[in-house]
Parts: sequence; C-alpha cells; structure tokens
Amino acid sequence: MVAYSDFPASLSTQRLRLRRWCPSDAEAHRALWVERDVRALRRIDADGRPTVEEMREWLVANPLGADPGLGLRPIELRDTGEFIGYCGLIVGQASYDEPEIAYELAQRAHGRGYATEAGRAVVEAAADTGRRRLWATVREWNTASFRVLEKLGFDRSGRVDPDPERGDSIWVTRELDQPLA
Repeated sequence: MVAYSDFPASLSTQRLRLRRWCPSDAEAHRALWVERDVRALRRIDADGRPTVEEMREWLVANPLGADPGLGLRPIELRDTGEFIGYCGLIVGQASYDEPEIAYELAQRAHGRGYATEAGRAVVEAAADTGRRRLWATVREWNTASFRVLEKLGFDRSGRVDPDPERGDSIWVTRELDQPLA
C-alpha cells in the first residue's frame, strides 16, 4: 500500500477557510440537508431526521473525517466566519488511493465562485498528499457542479451509473500531475 501524507486539517484561500468540524456546526450542516434537491439521496426524512442533535453527535464522533488522511472540511468566510458549506476528500464510491472530491454549499452562497475556490484548495492539497487522481460523481441534472468540476480540470470518464429515480450519476476524474489553470 502506498503511504500518503494526511489531508490537511485546515486550508485557507483568499476568501475562505476550511477547518475541522465543531459541534456548533450541526445546525448549519443540517440546514444544507434541508435545502437539498428532492432527488438527492440523503435528505431530511419524513420524521425530521437527522435532527440537529443527531448531527451534533456525528460531529463529535467526527464521521465526516472518518477515513484516515481524508475528510470533509467546513467552509467559512474568512472575513465573517460564516459557515457556507463543506468541501474535501472522501472514499465515497471511489477508493482511498483515488478518493472523491465532495462539496456542498448553502444556496445563499451559490454563484460566487466559493465552490471553485474551495475545490481548488482541496485539489492542490490532494496532490500534496501524494495522490495521483481524484474522482467525483455528479447527478446528470446538477449543471452547477459540472461547471465547478470543469473549472477544476475534471473530465468525464465515460462511466455512468444509471438511476432512473434520482438521475444518472456521471463519473468525472482529474489527474493530479496536471497543474490547475
């Protein structure tokens, strides 16, 4: 098995800070789940779960950074500290050697380049761990995520996981030995 450096606990960009999760992030994180498209796999269920308290328990146990050397990081605005989403690396449907980049931003933060800015920091940090390739899976209807991934240098791999109920998942990939534009 190849040894990789750990994915950093925090990253900074001109406008953003990506950091470790805190129990106080639970309410804002749950708000992301409330905003999700009805076709998303993980949403607040009919019983209102997960609750804020359940999410707080998850954050205390830190399942969002559960894979050693990987993890999702909350994104906050550097000038205000406002939580606007998360971005990071997960095994997801890929592998530890070639993880997935994942990100989600609050609707109020859409259209300002934050996902691209956070994603760029994560791609650079992933390359610094020694990894050679990243993946992402995106539902066919999520044009905004496709635009972000294109800006980050991802290309369609040709793999599609059909899902007539939620929309097909399109696999995209990026070789990490290529510089970001």
